[in-house]
Parts: sequence; C-alpha cells; structure tokens
Amino acid sequence: MSIYALQCPAGGFLDEDLQHFNKIFDEWCVQFDNFEDARTVASTLDKKRYADVVEITPLSYPKYFFPKLQGVIHTTREVDGNIICIVEPFMGSYFCIAVCNLKSKSVKYMPTHYKNTMSVEGAFANFKIKDRDDY
Repeated sequence: MSIYALQCPAGGFLDEDLQHFNKIFDEWCVQFDNFEDARTVASTLDKKRYADVVEITPLSYPKYFFPKLQGVIHTTREVDGNIICIVEPFMGSYFCIAVCNLKSKSVKYMPTHYKNTMSVEGAFANFKIKDRDDY
C-alpha cells in the first residue's frame, strides 16, 4: 500500500502540471504506482525542477490515507496492523493519540489528552491494542 511521488529538496511535492511544488502531499500531486515510472519522469525534469523519488506510505503520510485524521501529526508507528499517531488537533491544544485502522480506514481518537510532549511520548511508546474489535 505505497505510492511514489516526486519531492524537491526543500520539501514540496511536484504538482500534476509538472511546474509547481505543493507543500502538502494531496491528490493534486503527481503519483506513481512504481519506483521506475517515478524515476523516469524525475530524470526528464530540468535542473530548476529537480526532484527526488519518495515513497508515500500510511506510516510516512497518514493524513493522505486517513482523511478524517486532522491536526498536526508529530510521530507515527505501526502496532498490530494499525497506524498509531501523536496528534495535536490544533495549535496550542493538548496532544492525543489516534489509532488509524489500515483495513477499514477508520480513525479513533483515544479519550485521554496530554498537556506536554513528555507525557504523550510515554503513552505513545507503551501503547498497546487491547481489543482488536474496538479499532
């Protein structure tokens, strides 16, 4: 479940017009099913539009695969077939943990909120899926 995209060294993703770079990876960005196709297109770009081929996965770009996931994603990891994220729903708010199910594409926010990064990182590091039916 991965796709490939072209990303400039400054961080933007190549738009479908092959002229501009988007800050956020979305459906308007050029996407490829395999690395070879992406590499072929990247090699045809002029030097001003240099781009590297990057792999887009649910672990690296969860917001693309889970549209209901909102806010700033600070870190991700995979636990029992789910993507677990530390989320800051909006700037300055408390942190929370979101569980994104890869099969159903559902997102469930855990009810506990954390005031600082130290407490959420501890919970994130020790997070376990208790009952698979809940996610």
